[in-house]
Amino acid sequence: MAQVLEFKLPDLGEGLTEAEIVRWLVRVGDVVAIDQPVVEVETAKAMVEVPCPYGGVVTARFGEEGTELPVGAPLLTVAVGPATTGEEAGSGNVLVGYGTSEAPARRRRVRASGANGHAKQAVRTPPAPAPAPAPEAASGSASASGPVEGPVPVISPLVRRLAREGGLDLRELTGSGPEGLILRADVENALRAKAAPVPGTAEPATRVSPGAPARDGIRVPLKGVRGAVADKLSRSRREIPDATCWVDADATELMRARAAMNAVGGPKISLLALLARICTAALARHPELNSYVDTEAREVVRLEQVHLGFAAQTERGLVVPVVRDAHARDAESLTAEFARLTESARTGTLTPGELTGGTFTLNNYGVFGVDGSTPIINHPEAAMLGVGRIVPKPWVHEGELAVRQVVQLSLTFDHRVCDGGTAGGFLRYVADCVEQPAVLLRTM
Repeated sequence: MAQVLEFKLPDLGEGLTEAEIVRWLVRVGDVVAIDQPVVEVETAKAMVEVPCPYGGVVTARFGEEGTELPVGAPLLTVAVGPATTGEEAGSGNVLVGYGTSEAPARRRRVRASGANGHAKQAVRTPPAPAPAPAPEAASGSASASGPVEGPVPVISPLVRRLAREGGLDLRELTGSGPEGLILRADVENALRAKAAPVPGTAEPATRVSPGAPARDGIRVPLKGVRGAVADKLSRSRREIPDATCWVDADATELMRARAAMNAVGGPKISLLALLARICTAALARHPELNSYVDTEAREVVRLEQVHLGFAAQTERGLVVPVVRDAHARDAESLTAEFARLTESARTGTLTPGELTGGTFTLNNYGVFGVDGSTPIINHPEAAMLGVGRIVPKPWVHEGELAVRQVVQLSLTFDHRVCDGGTAGGFLRYVADCVEQPAVLLRTM
C-alpha cells in the first residue's frame, strides 16, 4: 500500500524563519524524482529552488504563489511506493548547504474510496504561526490532472522573475536554448508579442487597506530583500552607538602599483581586492574593530578570522556578500572571489551562507560617483570602511602643488568596542597604505 509523505519547508539556515513561494515547479499528479526541485522560494537572503527528498507522485501542494510560509509548514505531499521505507524514501539532502531538518517527515496511509477512486488522507495539521492555505485536492490517478509534465526548463531566476512580472506562464513557452531551455530572449519576445499589457501582474504597488484614508502615492511592500535590509538597518541604528571619522588620501601610488601588477600578465587585480588586502592588514593591527558586542553577556567578542563583506547593488536591492577568510587570501584570490560573488549577486543565486557571517564590511560607494558617506554599520559587526571615488585633485606632493588621484576614506565604528584613538589609528594606517603601498610589504 502506498504511503503519503509530507515534505515541509526546510530550515534554510542563517536564522531565516520564512520564505515566499515564487513559483511551483510541479503540479498535483506530477511524478517527481528524489532531489528534484519542486518549488522556487524567495527568502530575505536569496532565491532558492527547493528539492524534494522523496520520489513519487505529488498528491497535494500547500500555498499559492506569493504566499509566505514559515519554516516547518507543509509544502507538499508525495505518495511513494509500498516498498519504500523511511531511509529509502528520501535522500536527506533537502537543501545542500542550507541546513536539513532532522525531524522525520510525517507519514500517512492512502486509502482508496469505493466509487470515485479519490484518495482520502487523514491529515494532522502541524502547529504553525499562521493557518496553512488549503491544499489542492489530489485525484486518484496522475492522468486525471492532465499529462505528466516535468519541471519548467528554466535555470535563471531572472528569467522566472521577468515572466512572473509580465504575467507569462513559462509552461506555455517553447525555449530556444539547448534541449528546450527557456532563455531571457524567449521571455522578452513573448512579452513584446502580447497584444495588450496585463494589469496587476507585477508586484502590487498601489495596495491600500480598506477603510484607510485615501492618499496619493505609490505603496511598495517592504518584503524580501528590501524588507530584510530595512529591518537590519533599523536595528543597527537602534542598538549601535556609531561614530564616523574620515580622511583624504593620495591614491596615485596605489593606482600605479595596480597598473604595474596588471602589466606583467596573469589574472588582473581589482582595486577592490587591493583595498580588501589593506583592510585585513589594518584589522591585524587593530583587532578591536573585527568584533561584535554580545549585549546579553555585556561582552565584546573579538574574532580571529576576517570574513569580509562588501556592498553590492542588485536589481533586488542592496546585498552584502561575504568573502570567507579574507585575511588568508592574496590579491589574486580576493579578486577571483569578489568576481564570483558579484556575478552570483547579479543573477540572484547567492546562498544564505554567502550573505551572512561577515565580521567587517568594505563599502566602495565611489562606484556611484560620490566622494563620501556615513554608512550604517552592518549589524552585528563593529565597523565599516567606506571608499569614495578616486578623482584628480590639486594636492601638495613633496612640497609642490600637483594634480594627484585623491580618494576620501571614512570609517564608521561602534563606539562600544573602541575609542576614537583606535578608530583613528586604523583609518590612518589604511590611508598610509593607500598612499604608500610598499607599507604592506611589512605584513606580507
